Amino acid sequence: MRTIIHCALGVKHHMDIDAIKSTIKNSFMVKHPRFCSLLVRDKNGFEHWRRTEIDIDRHIILVDETAATNGGDDVDKIVNDYIADLSSSSPLGCDKPLWEIHMMMKQKCAIFRIHHSLGDGISLMSMLLAICRKAEDPAAVPTLATGGRRDWSGGKGKDWRGALMGVLKMVLFNLVFCLNFVLRCLCVRDRKTVISGGDGVELWPRKVATARFWIEDMKVVKQAVANAVK
Repeated sequence: MRTIIHCALGVKHHMDIDAIKSTIKNSFMVKHPRFCSLLVRDKNGFEHWRRTEIDIDRHIILVDETAATNGGDDVDKIVNDYIADLSSSSPLGCDKPLWEIHMMMKQKCAIFRIHHSLGDGISLMSMLLAICRKAEDPAAVPTLATGGRRDWSGGKGKDWRGALMGVLKMVLFNLVFCLNFVLRCLCVRDRKTVISGGDGVELWPRKVATARFWIEDMKVVKQAVANAVK
């Protein structure tokens, strides 16, 4: 698979490229086995990981400012167009570990390109937070606020009958999901539309769009969903 995760990270102040390189060199990320290993194939065609030395200059890429100004002064459009172009024209090479950070200095934006085999969204965000520090306390690692854990046993966690009922519900829901998935794979097919792709659709140009939401509106939706679940 050639699934690549793209993540754009914008900052308020101008970026110090030397400080960024130094931070990454001393971070946990480059010590992680997947982030310092090559994906290689043996004589039988089987893929495996092989440890290698990290050349940070090959992973930190400065974007040509003249090639990334098609959107004029619209930073969102410039970044989106650049990511869209990367997604279809520039695969990650296997001659180095499968990650890159593209630095757009003028737009004050860093674009992470990480192969999905190195991690999923949650694990990669956790690693990013582990590298960062709080502005008010440089020695403290940032934290994310999380909601309380929901009691799926309906308040009967201490009753063995409640726990057994929870397990039976889990098994039943999984069986229903698997049956629905199989039937959908066998019987349902996407209908053809004016935007349906044919052969070579993976080579078509990409377009990335940005949507903005007010955090207060997101809180209203979250509260409404929480009340509906209750």
